[in-house]
Amino acid sequence: MQIQSSGNLVECRPGRKFVSGALSLPSRIAFCITTLEPGGAERQLVELATRLPRDRFEPAVVVLAARPRPPRDTLVHTLDRNSIPLVFLGGRHVWQTLGVYRRLGSWLENWRPALLQCFLAHANILGAYAGRRLGIPIVTGIRVAEQRLNGHCWLQRRTDAFVQKHVCVSASVADFAERVMRLAPDKLIVIPNGVDTERFRNVEPIPPTELGISPGRRLILFVGRLEADKRPNWLIDRMPAIAARLPNHDLVIAGRGPLEHQLGRQAERLGVAGRVHLMGWRPDVPRLLAAADLLVLTSSSEGMPNVVLEAMAAARPVIATQVHGVAELLGDGAAAQVVPSHDTEAFVDAVVRVADDRGLATSLGHDNRDRAETRFSLGATADRYASLYDSLLRVPRSKKSVFDR
Repeated sequence: MQIQSSGNLVECRPGRKFVSGALSLPSRIAFCITTLEPGGAERQLVELATRLPRDRFEPAVVVLAARPRPPRDTLVHTLDRNSIPLVFLGGRHVWQTLGVYRRLGSWLENWRPALLQCFLAHANILGAYAGRRLGIPIVTGIRVAEQRLNGHCWLQRRTDAFVQKHVCVSASVADFAERVMRLAPDKLIVIPNGVDTERFRNVEPIPPTELGISPGRRLILFVGRLEADKRPNWLIDRMPAIAARLPNHDLVIAGRGPLEHQLGRQAERLGVAGRVHLMGWRPDVPRLLAAADLLVLTSSSEGMPNVVLEAMAAARPVIATQVHGVAELLGDGAAAQVVPSHDTEAFVDAVVRVADDRGLATSLGHDNRDRAETRFSLGATADRYASLYDSLLRVPRSKKSVFDR
């Protein structure tokens, strides 16, 4: 299978060198991620790669999967517009893992980065194995506290010896990485996600009629992949109670995933099909947020959910289940916006209370936006990563890099 590329890769040369205390060239940073489908982790990687100072760093992105198809290739175009080299290794199935691993190792040897930054579990694992023989610093990204039993935790623990730092998106994820994944505590560092608040400012709300919804209806919004960990089925089970108490509100679900068709049948079975609208994947989340009274998050596991950050940037209140990272995002506002993960009555009551009280919703939304602007800017996130990279590139390596020839 051929490697697909986007953008032009320049000729190979080693990463930045120190000459008499000065820097001669920007350091090459290779970003490795599992896919580039539009999602929270994927957007964070692209924002980071495009915001790193180019006088100090030269980024490139390598993706284990194949190139996403239009219209889900928006992040590809963002990297292209910023002249960041991008390579897709074409992985689609688990049986292709060995081939993807070999192509990743070949690409790393060819491009010769000074540091490898990985995002998401599959990239963390393959990146650590492929990068270890190069003698360069390796940084992984721990972005979720996985509750399902799988081999990710065990495999990432096996690669801990090859990794210099594990970036955790929240303090609760760092605690999970130490307790459950059993990663070395001195290698854990917390760098929260950031959000582009300007992207959500002065946005024109999408009219309900554009969504096939009757004019005048008020909206409750769910945005996310339709899979078990996000629990959209749990949310629809709550809809009969919510609909009875909020006769003017409908639920809008934006996203795709393996549960999509099941959710439609579930809404019909519960008699709320007319109040639940499955929109599929949407590129206009800022307009959806601008049109909604509130965002709901029903996940059983998270790390620091980007959709909550986006709702905060859009000055919207959030009703969320108590999962990793949410309380850290909402701060003092968590008391009014976070409920126990399996407390049906508390969740329904919280949704109704906020949706039915415009003054409360407006107050919570304004506080959320202020917190997003002051605590979670993308510029601050990029600065923290840049400082981390500088610190690792200045530390003498015990193993000589294969590029130092």
